[in-house]
Amino acid sequence: MSARPAGAAPPSDVDKLRRHVRILVELGRMAGHHTNPERFLDQAVVQVGRAIEIHHVKILRYRRATADLLMVAGTGWKEGVVRSATFASDLKSPPGWSFQTGEPICIEDFDKVPEFAISQTLKEHDIVSLANVPILTDGAAWGVLEVDSTVHRDFTQDSVQFMVAAAAIIGSLLRDDTSSRGEAAALAEAAAQAQHREILLRELQHRVKNNFQLILASIGLQKRRFPEGETHRALDHITNRINAISLAHDQLAPRQDMQAVDVARYLRALCASIEQQVEDVALDIEADEVELSIDRAVPLGLILNEAATNSAKHAFPAHAGGSGGRITIKLKAGIGFGEGRLTVSDNGQGIQKKNPTGSGLKLIESLARQIGGQVEIESSSSGTTTMVTFPIIS
Repeated sequence: MSARPAGAAPPSDVDKLRRHVRILVELGRMAGHHTNPERFLDQAVVQVGRAIEIHHVKILRYRRATADLLMVAGTGWKEGVVRSATFASDLKSPPGWSFQTGEPICIEDFDKVPEFAISQTLKEHDIVSLANVPILTDGAAWGVLEVDSTVHRDFTQDSVQFMVAAAAIIGSLLRDDTSSRGEAAALAEAAAQAQHREILLRELQHRVKNNFQLILASIGLQKRRFPEGETHRALDHITNRINAISLAHDQLAPRQDMQAVDVARYLRALCASIEQQVEDVALDIEADEVELSIDRAVPLGLILNEAATNSAKHAFPAHAGGSGGRITIKLKAGIGFGEGRLTVSDNGQGIQKKNPTGSGLKLIESLARQIGGQVEIESSSSGTTTMVTFPIIS
């Protein structure tokens, strides 16, 4: 970013707009000439910083396997942060909210928006304000472009519109790069039916992801209409379940004439997502390799989501703020004759008093019935264990 000469008048809105246009043209030119996407992203964050007149800029890419957002490019950050720092992708995370809903978001002062959590990386850099926009490829979110400020800042509509345009250029390059690599693979195996199924599946995943984003955006808008309380908790519960279903579609892989889910990878991604949403509670997972159809994998994921979130919320009041809480998840194949078992255990205080109106256990039992499974729950003062035994049927 170039320094303004001493005594010079601040730029007018027209001057800023002209600078935005010049930098967008430069971004477009760079995108047209670059054959190395990583190098382009490194240069793009610098150009965005120039346009917005801000020191901290980053590009985050969503990773399906871990359900998080990885900083793949950035400027202004401490050594070792770029390409290693990760951010939550849930709706309590500002970049997660933008990724999930497909909408921009600006925060002038983190202290005034308690519904959002500030990441440790931003705390270490004294970030107090930010703005981010989704990076879209083929209508679905690929990641997030974010600018961060160490002073309170009200980002203008012009700045946000510039970021949207810059994100569109970035998304266009990423889409073209993916397409060119996909075409090379198709030429290499033009007659392979498996390749054809994979292309169709990825297209389906893009469309499904976009639909989930619309649903989550609608829930987010409705949530703002109500004060903190039961309504917020109920809507948060719904978004967690939608996220569990969305993650299952992320893990879809083609196999013969069906859509199969690598359940071990799916549950690991789901655990990573849940762990981002709870404080001072660790999730450990051991999972055997199991493949299930999507309509059987989703209920299993929802059972894990329900049992783990219930433990995180209710099992650890004896710990200060939940500190020391641990939830252990195990997926075992080869139980009995062609059966598997999902076990979710916590080291909490146990079930103190059953809630006759609670929907958690009823939902777990209903989901287990969908996959022909049986539920067992054991609880004592040393913790609660939920076990679901089910037939492994593709």
